Amino acid sequence: MYRYTEFDEAFVRARTAQFRAQVERRIDGSLTEEEFKPLRLMNGLYLQLHAYMLRVAIPYGTLDSRQMRQLAHIADRWDRGYGHFTTRQNVQFNWPRLRDVPDMLDALADVGMHAIQTSGNTIRNVTADHFAGAAADEVADPRPVAELIRQWSTDHPEFQFLPRKFKIAVTGSPLDRAVTAAHDIGLRLVRREGALGATILVGGGLGRTPMIGQVLAEFVPLDDLLPWLEAIVAVYNLLGRRDNKYKARIKITVHETGIEEIRRQVEAELALRRPLFDARAMALLDRIAADFAPPEFEAEAPAPLPKDAGLRSFLDTNVHAHRVPHYAIVTVSLKAHGATPGDATSAQMRALADIAETFAHDELRISHDQNVVLPHVPRRHLAEVHARLREAGLATANVGLVSDIIACPGMDYCALATARSIPVAQGIATHFEALKLEHDIGPLKIKISGCINACGHHHVGHIGILGLDRAGVETYQLTLGGDGGPDATLGERTGPGFAYDEIVPAVERILRTYLALRQDRSETFLDAYRRVGIEPFRAALYGAEGGQADAA
Repeated sequence: MYRYTEFDEAFVRARTAQFRAQVERRIDGSLTEEEFKPLRLMNGLYLQLHAYMLRVAIPYGTLDSRQMRQLAHIADRWDRGYGHFTTRQNVQFNWPRLRDVPDMLDALADVGMHAIQTSGNTIRNVTADHFAGAAADEVADPRPVAELIRQWSTDHPEFQFLPRKFKIAVTGSPLDRAVTAAHDIGLRLVRREGALGATILVGGGLGRTPMIGQVLAEFVPLDDLLPWLEAIVAVYNLLGRRDNKYKARIKITVHETGIEEIRRQVEAELALRRPLFDARAMALLDRIAADFAPPEFEAEAPAPLPKDAGLRSFLDTNVHAHRVPHYAIVTVSLKAHGATPGDATSAQMRALADIAETFAHDELRISHDQNVVLPHVPRRHLAEVHARLREAGLATANVGLVSDIIACPGMDYCALATARSIPVAQGIATHFEALKLEHDIGPLKIKISGCINACGHHHVGHIGILGLDRAGVETYQLTLGGDGGPDATLGERTGPGFAYDEIVPAVERILRTYLALRQDRSETFLDAYRRVGIEPFRAALYGAEGGQADAA
């Protein structure tokens, strides 16, 4: 893991002290809420539907037991005893008092964490593959590159007031578990003739105008990566729409300008910017990479086969191949049936910290699926890890199944939301658990957003659900066939929306249709959808005539 330098420590402490003074001025009335807004957003503080919300960065999803315990402490002392892990590999505290936020930031700084650039029109928390450094299919660990980008982008003087927020994701795997194509910039690490570099995608994003990113450069050597990124963001900063926030993202800039003209302008800017970078950038990357050296893996030892059905089920769904054969990657589901997706209590955070420290080389990851990952677990410890997780209420064997749902906070918390997300996710999970169907259905990604901003990533869900307000009534639109993998695809809308009490039965009709038409158990929902298309599912949802009418 990356460890703070003296500079990092001084920088974060200075920012916290500065914000403490700003909070005091807001409380005594010297600052109005409108004047305070840009200051709090620079420090990750939102004003939600019911209270302030503090969003804390977990850079590229990596943290250790000390940091996880501190998050639990913050949840207990200044919030309501839980945290919410997000699709951006952040953690949110939903109920802090304004006067307590500086103390929370100081507590974060004590363990090398902060909330800088988790909001506002700037470069946000850089995200990465949650299996980084552990996956058997990995070309290279993307986290050193992500950390280099984090350091370059933090308080970059030119890019603090971009046309809109800007998101960068990095993957080191051809399977692209970081959904790079749905980001403003997506980086896919690749090797060419032995040299490590990146394919750069630009112009991806979801929201009200979803788009898949386009390849700007097939191969950029790592020693040229920062100049490329700086040129891209500089061009966007000049061209990006500032007259209309709904058209201000780089995806619209790329769409309106065209990828060829964007490439021409980036290359012209690159010629000016490249001389400003020298060998120090690569020297910094080398120093950063040393922090991400793999742990000292223990020698292979016997790993007894599991005997109880609960452990066998957990191994089937929650355990993945590690690059060291006698190790495993364990995904801990934060989606117990009926729970709020992504929420973890302070007690559960401490349990995860203890397990990581004892059995998993003291390392945890937060995934964009709103789960927690133990990336380095010796297989001989899997039974005991499972037992500890079960004691903490964290052993749900559903990773990648129906109930492993991504859901934004929706109208229960968010001031922008137009419909509820959490109860829909809970309803789907408990419904299919009662039917005992989710293991039969197999791999499936359901994603739910409570408004058109698409924080739940519904556009790239195999089944996407979008909640909208229609004349004061919650209505839920369905999309099918989306995917966030290497061949990222936007889902196709099925037709008219469904009322709140109709959406769970609608999902059941979709999945029973899939079970009836799949060729065998090995054909996943997404594979079957791509084979047969949307019409059988439309017919199941609306009847043959309704489906045809909507398709027309």
